[in-house]
Amino acid sequence: MGRLRTDSGPAEDLLIELDRDAGVPLHRQIEASIRASIRAGRLRAGASLPPSRTLAAGLGVSRGVVVEAYQQLVAEGYLASRSGGYTQVAVSMPPAAAGAAVSGAATSDSVASTAQPAARGAGFRIDFGYGRTDVSQFPRAAWLRSVRTVLTTTPNDRFVYLDGRGVPELRQALCDYLNRVRGTLADPGNVVVCNGYGQGISLLIQVLARRGARRIAMEDPSSDDDARVLAAAAGLDVVGIPVGPDGVRVDALDLVDADALVLTPSHQWPTGGVLPAAARAEVIRWARRRGAIVIEDDYDAEYRYDRSPVGAMQGLAPEHVVYCGTASKTLAPGLRLGWMVVPAHLVADVAAAKLLADRGSSVIDQLTFADFLGRGEFDRHLRRMRPVYRRRRDALLEALRTHLPDLRPAGIAAGQHVVAWLPPGLDEAAVVAAAARHGLAIQGVGRFRIAAAGPGGLIFGYAILGESAIAEGVALLAAAIRDVRGS
Repeated sequence: MGRLRTDSGPAEDLLIELDRDAGVPLHRQIEASIRASIRAGRLRAGASLPPSRTLAAGLGVSRGVVVEAYQQLVAEGYLASRSGGYTQVAVSMPPAAAGAAVSGAATSDSVASTAQPAARGAGFRIDFGYGRTDVSQFPRAAWLRSVRTVLTTTPNDRFVYLDGRGVPELRQALCDYLNRVRGTLADPGNVVVCNGYGQGISLLIQVLARRGARRIAMEDPSSDDDARVLAAAAGLDVVGIPVGPDGVRVDALDLVDADALVLTPSHQWPTGGVLPAAARAEVIRWARRRGAIVIEDDYDAEYRYDRSPVGAMQGLAPEHVVYCGTASKTLAPGLRLGWMVVPAHLVADVAAAKLLADRGSSVIDQLTFADFLGRGEFDRHLRRMRPVYRRRRDALLEALRTHLPDLRPAGIAAGQHVVAWLPPGLDEAAVVAAAARHGLAIQGVGRFRIAAAGPGGLIFGYAILGESAIAEGVALLAAAIRDVRGS
């Protein structure tokens, strides 16, 4: 049997994995994947598919392969070609058929702007701060077009108080996007729009505490200070689950009596590990045995450079996984736009908590983002930004190879940060302090550990730095490390 490979590169706007050793023509595999997504209800009628050139480039195949797949699905009635060269889903599966397709899918069908980013933090020459996106690249003109559309076409009744889930237009647009790109099984009725991930995790913790939860587990290390503080305030215990090279260690799950688990399975923060399929299945089995909830923080899945797409865990067990997403890493944190796909038995409580918190997020912002998604502007923005961030990532790796070859980068295939492990004998805290004396702001991994010990490491956030600033920052770090070694 041929070895399973999914190294064809990412399909930037559609979750498709190709097995080049399967002996099945590539166009047939593309057909099967899209057909399965339509049957499962992940792609609904009217949803736009990526242009054939875009999908071909993302998958690393010729355009003719994608065109042949699209043409076959058009002939079968699954897709329709529209004026202007657009290809859209032509049919929707009824709920019963969608459910049947999900159960059978595994056997039958699974086969840049010129503006320069800032380099300086307060009091520092260079700041490798993490968790930031380059807001100078915000697509103002496209966003303004959506604002104008909303203000001129929205019915008056959309501007009154709505229920706690958010406006229907955005919930539908998010489902179309997430089901197409992230492989979720999202229904508009289960989506709750919130003011970023911070509010989303707050609402979830409140609801879980009221339902009798006693303990929440988190990856160790983890950057989720929001969850730690909020859980403690709600009277919940917080326990850490050690992280290995591929993400959370699932063998440690049964050692903690937890009611919820917060995960970053597609790009563990900060180590960058990707939770393998077998480990994801074990997490789901653990959640089902305990009746627990998995909170999936999909914080930067849109940015991947050297690997095939990794689907969201929510698609494996919608009844046990809360999917959390946000526009903070893709557009701008100041938008305060986030969303959760919530299991059906929690939706009413989470929506009620949202109403109690603030009576709902801005309707105009929600409708604007819905139009922005529906027009394909979000996809276009991401296609424009991926090579920008990739160049910055490459500049960082090259600078580390040149100036600090004994540091070991990890998690480099995706995201907006890299963690670099320090060699034995080099103290993390001493390096961070020496870097600050040289005018460089950088964080160590140690401050994000809950209980588990581990090697020293540094976190390089590169999203808002130009390539020359990145090179300068690594040179400053090299000088700081020489000082530490010399002392």
